[in-house]
Amino acid sequence: MSISVCTLAFGREEHLANLVRGLCASTRLPDELVIAVMQSAPFRLPDAPFPVRQIMLGADGIPLAAGRNRAAAEARGDLLVFLDVDCIPASRCVEDYARHAESLGGLLMGEVAYLPDGAAMPGIDEARFEQVGVKHSERAGAPKGTHALCSDYRCFWSLNFAMTKESFTRTGGFDERFVGYGGEDTDFGRTVATHELPIWWVLGAKAFHQYHPHHMPPVHHLDSVLANARRFAAKWGEPTMQHWLRAFVLMGLVERAGDGWRKLREPDESDLELTRQQESAPYASSATVLDWLEARAASPDADGGPEATPAPAIASA
Repeated sequence: MSISVCTLAFGREEHLANLVRGLCASTRLPDELVIAVMQSAPFRLPDAPFPVRQIMLGADGIPLAAGRNRAAAEARGDLLVFLDVDCIPASRCVEDYARHAESLGGLLMGEVAYLPDGAAMPGIDEARFEQVGVKHSERAGAPKGTHALCSDYRCFWSLNFAMTKESFTRTGGFDERFVGYGGEDTDFGRTVATHELPIWWVLGAKAFHQYHPHHMPPVHHLDSVLANARRFAAKWGEPTMQHWLRAFVLMGLVERAGDGWRKLREPDESDLELTRQQESAPYASSATVLDWLEARAASPDADGGPEATPAPAIASA
């Protein structure tokens, strides 16, 4: 079974370089790395003992869905391993996916550990990454056995997954009508389930997520979240991203309007501050912010004052 690792990138050259360095240390080298380049210039990357192909897509606001689809279309491997640009694959990541793919069909989701700021600065050190990397509190952990069936398509997460090229092609790939941030992963998970392909949590196949500042809930992508929520509901007849939308309501950014949502105002600095991931946190957490917002809404001192509930110290669980 030949294996293509697929990613898409714009900016974050050092993150991408670390992804390449991680693959170079793999116990099973991929047959190629395919990069959908979403900027005008190719990346300068470390030498690798496998082909690295940069597919130039331009820099005109190309949807992430279109980038992943193009990488998959260009890939020559039987198995496609998708890693986000900020992932460093563990040494056994590719080998683990190959092993699981031999016995399982459908879509495979490996483990992810989040690294604190600066963890990758001294270089690739998997032992150190294992010590300092943490599991996201809002994501499933490793299965108790070698694999476990994921019964909820909403858990699909494009950060680190694999499936055969034949299966990916069968689904039609990511829906390129989802533009900007939000919804495209849930939509693809629903598509996979609709095609009766199983979704698996698999042991191993780990990726280490490199730190970068982020906002959760993603107030900086408010417009695209609203547009994609409408698109998902129109396509599938059910809502998505409800936890984010609930947070936006509590923040006074949106309100319910019939079966959808109406934007009330632009996010301001206080909204960004509330949702901003701090440097001491390896990841941003929507649940922490939403819990605080719900507590504030339920508190008689929600308007402020000496007894008011303080904002989260960090946007992390």
